[in-house]
Amino acid sequence: MEAQVLKSSLLSIQVCVPKQWEDSKVLEFAEKENPCGTMNGWQIRREGDEALMGMPERNQCDEQTDFVHIMLDA
Repeated sequence: MEAQVLKSSLLSIQVCVPKQWEDSKVLEFAEKENPCGTMNGWQIRREGDEALMGMPERNQCDEQTDFVHIMLDA
């Protein structure tokens, strides 16, 4: 399995990426696959953000044990 964009909207995207990827690699991938178009680019939704509704920043992928799902906001 390869990294992929799972969902996208005007102001957010969800990606499925290898869990060992550092934040900079996640941001690089997201920008390449779905350019944000804002000055700050995509930003990872961090733990404690109300939009995560108590979920962790990186969620285990149900299909691949070595992948995680991450939400990013514009």
